[in-house]
Amino acid sequence: MSWLQLRLAITPDQAEHFEDLLLEVGAVSVTYMDAEDQPIFEPDLGTTPLWSHTHLLALFEAEVEEDSLVAHLQLLDGGELPAHELQRLEDQDWERSWMENFQPMQFGRRLWIVPSWHEAPEPEAVNLLLDPGLAFGTGTHPTTALCLEWLDGQDLQGRRVIDFGCGSGILAIASLLLGAQRAVGTDIDTQALEASRDNASRNGIDPARFPLYLPEQLPAEPAEVLVANILAGPLVELAPRLTALVAPGGRLALSGILAEQAEEVRAAYAEAFELAPTACKEGWVRIDGIRR
Repeated sequence: MSWLQLRLAITPDQAEHFEDLLLEVGAVSVTYMDAEDQPIFEPDLGTTPLWSHTHLLALFEAEVEEDSLVAHLQLLDGGELPAHELQRLEDQDWERSWMENFQPMQFGRRLWIVPSWHEAPEPEAVNLLLDPGLAFGTGTHPTTALCLEWLDGQDLQGRRVIDFGCGSGILAIASLLLGAQRAVGTDIDTQALEASRDNASRNGIDPARFPLYLPEQLPAEPAEVLVANILAGPLVELAPRLTALVAPGGRLALSGILAEQAEEVRAAYAEAFELAPTACKEGWVRIDGIRR
């Protein structure tokens, strides 16, 4: 199956108008894209910000005729369309393409993340089986990699771990496979908790060793290790709560932080933790330390 894609160059104040028009003339999907690579990492709560130069991509079924589509839009809009282009796209087997590209990955000395359909490259290593169908973290993002490498370098034997913002559960499950006695996961997204539960089952984790909570239900019980791979703003805001969840002498690792945000996050934790030098990967950082 093929598709017709219409790309419109718009400004933020035109977005709602053209989205409505495109849906009215039969678009099966409408997507916003940055036209100038200006990422918005942490929008204000309750807002849906757009870039100053935005591309609006609309997909139509293949039988839609290009000239008629443009003419119809111009009629409804009452004038010339913004700069635009039309393109015929061939359909792909996206799931098969993703499966082919997601290969086993090693983090540190012992730990491998292995797609559930792959054989483990090193059967005697610590192998975490992951199904990326629920895409809440696969190890491919630099922040996840920074946290996995840090966990691989810790002595987790018999420790209690908190994974704050657990997503797929990848960090908590890695902790358990690396020897932790118990890992607690929490996330604001109930689908993330379900993904964590599924991935834990896939790795033979006893549910009693990996309880999952929404943040407001998380017991206020300190652990020896806490990892939080979220965003810089929430990490600063949550500093008192996360600090209280780390036992004296316990270890903390924070990521989801851009390099230019590192000092602000470090300042929020410096009084309570002896912080190690900031670790960097592809413009992202990890901040870790020991509770004073």
